[in-house]
Amino acid sequence: MKKTDTKPIYIIAGKDEFLVKNECERLLDELIEPEQRTTGLWRVEGRDVQITNVLDELRTLPFLTDRRVVVIENADKTILKKQEEEKKEEDGNISSEEPEEDVKETASDNRKILERYFDNPSSAGILVMTVSSWPSNTKLAKKLPKVGKLIEISELKSNSLISYIRNYAREQHNKELSYNAAQMLIELAGDEPGVLCREIDKLAAYTNSAKVIAEKDIAAIVGRNRIFDAFEVIDFMTAGNTGKALERLRLMFQSDRDAEYTVVGAFAWHFRRMFSAAAMLAEGQPPQMIARKLRIWNSDEFFRTLKKMPLEKIGGCLKQLAEIDYDIKTGRATAETAIEAMVVQLAG
Repeated sequence: MKKTDTKPIYIIAGKDEFLVKNECERLLDELIEPEQRTTGLWRVEGRDVQITNVLDELRTLPFLTDRRVVVIENADKTILKKQEEEKKEEDGNISSEEPEEDVKETASDNRKILERYFDNPSSAGILVMTVSSWPSNTKLAKKLPKVGKLIEISELKSNSLISYIRNYAREQHNKELSYNAAQMLIELAGDEPGVLCREIDKLAAYTNSAKVIAEKDIAAIVGRNRIFDAFEVIDFMTAGNTGKALERLRLMFQSDRDAEYTVVGAFAWHFRRMFSAAAMLAEGQPPQMIARKLRIWNSDEFFRTLKKMPLEKIGGCLKQLAEIDYDIKTGRATAETAIEAMVVQLAG
């Protein structure tokens, strides 16, 4: 990026912290050379920031560097809360709950100082702020187009997420990941980009010199424990053994720090296969052929469990899991309590 192309202020807004951080790193690669970062780059967390110190940094002339860049990560901690209060005032919807005096004063001071800075930004430095959202009808948002740029990061959905992790495997590890393998990874590990990329990092190390990350690798590294643990829960659940099902489920959460993000995918993986197998059985296809088509390695246990669940009930489980996934992502429920409730209901 040429110096004449740069803006004095950049706002990177997005709900997914991993994607926002990646975009921030991409922007920094354009703004400042790696060898100049020791003296030319200053990063600070929003919760720790003093705006006056930030502006002092921005107004300090660069030393041994082309420009000075200041990054406030998670700037919501000092700015966005006040922006939301300001938005409510503009909409005529003022909350009756007053924030603590020191928090209110700090947020107000930061906002006013930043508003003045947006009117007259420093020519010596570049300010980059990352936030989870950037309301368009606040004073800061209205001032930004004249002096800076808003970079909005959308959440990745469906095919976009598959393309993202396939590109990540190729660009970061020179590994090919097929569409089906990427879909399997998402089903097992969830749809959080950060979690998926960490899993690909592990898979890249596991596959060593191989050029392809195959489905068998994903089953071995990502899915093995989650697949078998989830199946044990379903097995106990269909047998009506609520206690054992809950014991196995709670052990999943205790032993896997990513279970909060992956447990819904692990259960959905089984129920989708059960739904497909039940439909094939209804068409008259033999179990051995179904096991080969669906790559079911534990066929005896699988079909034993399947006999206890009619097709309609499996479809209901998939629908319930979709609702649980939505509730988790919107903060209406936690993964552990929501899945426990489903297990108790179905086991009963």
